[in-house]
Parts: sequence; structure tokens; C-alpha cells
Amino acid sequence: MEEKEKTSRWRWGVHRWFVLLFIVLGFFAAQSYPPVQPHIALPAERLTHNPVTLPIIGDFYLTNTILATLIADVLIILLAFAYRRSTRGGNLIPRGISGAVEGLLEGLYNLTESTAGKWAKTIFPYFATITLLVLVVNWMELIPGVDSIGLLEPVGEGEHGFPIEDAFGFNTIVNAPEGDAEHHEKQYLLSPFVRVASTDLNFTISLALIAVVMTQVIGVRALKGGYFRKFINTKTLFKVPMFGVIDFGVGLLELVSEISKVLSFSFRLFGNIFAGSVLLFVIGTLVPVAAQSGFLLLEFGVGMIQAIVFGMLTMTFMAQATISHDDEHHD
Repeated sequence: MEEKEKTSRWRWGVHRWFVLLFIVLGFFAAQSYPPVQPHIALPAERLTHNPVTLPIIGDFYLTNTILATLIADVLIILLAFAYRRSTRGGNLIPRGISGAVEGLLEGLYNLTESTAGKWAKTIFPYFATITLLVLVVNWMELIPGVDSIGLLEPVGEGEHGFPIEDAFGFNTIVNAPEGDAEHHEKQYLLSPFVRVASTDLNFTISLALIAVVMTQVIGVRALKGGYFRKFINTKTLFKVPMFGVIDFGVGLLELVSEISKVLSFSFRLFGNIFAGSVLLFVIGTLVPVAAQSGFLLLEFGVGMIQAIVFGMLTMTFMAQATISHDDEHHD
């Protein structure tokens, strides 16, 4: 025991000196290469000047958020293969990241089963897929190089460096070197190769549309045509006119509520992650040494919470869609 305690204290001491070394190196690096002034751009940056043409889809520009989504998809597929490999040969206890993924999925399934009952097996794939995808996408902002490595493009001249007409959105303003007489007056913007997909409204709205549309599909599968009485309730309109009008109005409000879910889903995720990215940009510019580590830890928690919230809301709405509003159908 004494040897183990001594070893632990010795290792902690070594780690402490490594942290101090990185802080000192970060201080000198910030002096030699001062952080550039961030330019916050809402739309995703294009990686291609010419549109890409695909069958059925047509023409579209490859953006850095599309690339981030593809990378997240590949990471999830690799996680699936890693889990499958760890459980080969009758091994029922996966280790490492495979064990963490199994624990997460088991918790999600138990939560789905307690909420949706017999419809858990139908709802769980959507719940787990959305949660894993949003979690991986959100945590990509913690990877060094994301939002910070890309192409420099000249975007204008003068004091403010406003973009020229043929420039497309970029992220960071970089002044030309003082010794470069030819480009001294020019400024450049950094177009990152990879940007967190959750900071693009196209990604969050697409995910919200999938969640809301599949909620309606599962509701129709569970209740057949009776599901639409949730929105157009004329059952008591003629029997009890007064309450029938109220029920009909409530149904219209339910319809508006279903449509508004797209906005609440998309803007909640987009707003939290976009604000987190801006916070990391600003702190990295104002206090480039050590301080950003604390905010990275904060964004780690925010990214996880937002992924679970998005997935849980999807699962809850899908479970509610399988429940009839008629008294005779209640269990």
C-alpha cells in the first residue's frame, strides 16, 4: 500500500509539472503569436467556390458544417464497430469507450421503456440515434483544430476589413504581416475546414423536422385514423356545442403546438451551442492562456445536457403520440 501511495503522489507531482509547463509554453506562444480578433459569422462557411452536383439532391455547396456532420457520422459508425469487436468471443463486459457507450444506451433504453411501454422498441432507435449524433457533434468543438484550422482568403482593405462582394462567410480576421508591402493594407478571413454542425441552423432544423415528422408517423401507427382527432376534434361539436367549440379550438392549438416544436427544437440547440462557441472565441482572444480550459469543461457539460434534452424531448413527444385522448382508450 505504501508503494502504491508513493507512486500515486509521484505521478500527481509529474502531472502537475506538465500542467505548469503547458501554461508557460502557452504564455510564450500567445506573446509570439497573438490571438486574432474573431469575426462571428452566422451562416456556415463554404469549402468550395463551385457547387457540387449530386443525383436527386441537385446542386449544393459543400460547407464546413456538412463536413463536420459527415465526420460525426463516421465516428458513430466506428463506435459501433468498436463495440461489436469488444463483445466478440462471448465477452459480455465491454471495456473502455465501448463500455461507456453501452452504459449510455442501456440508460436510454430503460428510460424509454418506463415512458413508452410497449412502444419502446419502436421509439428507442430514434431516441438513441439523435442523442448520440447531437452529443458527438456538440463535443467536436472541444477538439483542437475545429473552428481554428482552415484557409485564409483576402476579404478587403482598410481599417475594418469588410468583406468584398465575391467573398463568402469566414470566421476570423487576420492582418497581413507588416513587412509585406504588397499585402500590408489587406486583411484576411479564416474559413475553418470543420465547424460545429450545431452552430448551423440547417442542421438543427433538419433534425427537428425529422423528430417532429416521425412523431406523427408513430402516432398514426399507434392510433391509426384516430390520431388526427387530436387536431380536428368534432366529436362533441354538435352534441354539446359549447364544449364542442372549446374542444375544436384546443385541437387547433395542438396543431399549432406541433408546428412550433420545430422552432423550439432547432433554436434551443442552435442557441446554446452557438453561444458556447462564441464564448470560447472571446475567452480565447481576451485570456489566451489557461482560462479557456475552464470554459471547455463548461461546454463539455452543456453539449452533453443539450444532446440528452433534445433526445428526451423527442422520445417524450413520440410516447405521447401513442396515447389516445379518448377516455375509452386509456389504460
